[in-house]
This record gives sequence, structure tokens and C-alpha cells, in this order.
Amino acid sequence: MGTVATAEDRRRELAEAFNDPGAFRAWYDDAVDRVYGYVYTRSGGNIEVAEDVTQQSFVQVIRHWQTFDGRSDPLTWICSIARNKLTDHYREQERQRRRQLRMVVGEIGSESPAPERAVGDRDAIVAALRQLPDIERAALVLRYLDDLSVREVANLIGRSVDATDAVIRRAKERFRSVYPEAFDD
Repeated sequence: MGTVATAEDRRRELAEAFNDPGAFRAWYDDAVDRVYGYVYTRSGGNIEVAEDVTQQSFVQVIRHWQTFDGRSDPLTWICSIARNKLTDHYREQERQRRRQLRMVVGEIGSESPAPERAVGDRDAIVAALRQLPDIERAALVLRYLDDLSVREVANLIGRSVDATDAVIRRAKERFRSVYPEAFDD
């Protein structure tokens, strides 16, 4: 029957690994594949994200290994760091998506020309567009004013093609309800 490692034992083992280049290499070689696999699975198989998050996690571990308290296995500790880094990655992606959407929506309120097929004056169309939720307004403008494909709109607003198609359909319905002359299809 084996002995159970204490927090002090785990801290000492990690310190030994960080203080001996050979031991560190062995420890790293064992840990990196396991952490990468952990992140790869949770990133939906995104190789680039898995590589970046794994690297960021080990950089943090190397900088702060002395803070390891030994309450868990070092690999569990690194995986929790990786989980936090992955969460940070997705939060940053969402912030960037929102910034991009705000820029697109801001352009809608600028001096964009009215759709060629629209009947009526520009002010009425802009007023109708302003009644739509931001995401619907952006999708509608990108699709019909900027003449982008649904796939291109999806990439810009950070949604799947099917979700974007649904957003555009809803936007068209709402827009028609406030400005019925806008579409003749």
C-alpha cells in the first residue's frame, strides 16, 4: 500500500523539478501533453487556441511556481490555470466581438446611403433601422446595404451561418413591420 503525498511533499517535488534542469524537462514533457489534451478538448479541438492557452499556462506556472500550495497534484493546479486562461481567451473574444459589433452599428448611424430598392426617404429608413435590436440592425445592414453574403455577415458578427440567417430573417420581419416598402421580395 503506497503512501499518500502531503501538501508539503507535492510542494517539495515541484520545487525539485524547478531547481534541476533534467528533472524539469522530464516533468514538463509529462505535463505538457496532458495539459494540451485538457485544453484541446475544452476548446472544441481548436489547435491554435489549445497551443496558445497551453503555452500561456506554462508561462504562468514557470513565473509563479513558488505559489503552488500543494493542496492538489501539480497537474491539477496547471489544468486549473489552463481552464482560467481558456476562460480569459473566450471572454476576450467576446469583448472583441462586441467592439466590432459596436463599430459596425456605429457606422449604420452614419451617412450610409439608403438601399436602392427602398422607397421613401433616408430618414424614415434610418428611423426604422434604429428600432431594431443592435445585432439585427447590423446583420441587416451588412447583408443588404453592404451586399455581403450570409457567411460573410456571420463571420463579422461572430455567429454561425444558420444563426445569422435566422437573425437576418427576424430583422427583415421587424423592419417590414415598421417600414413595409423596404423589401419587395
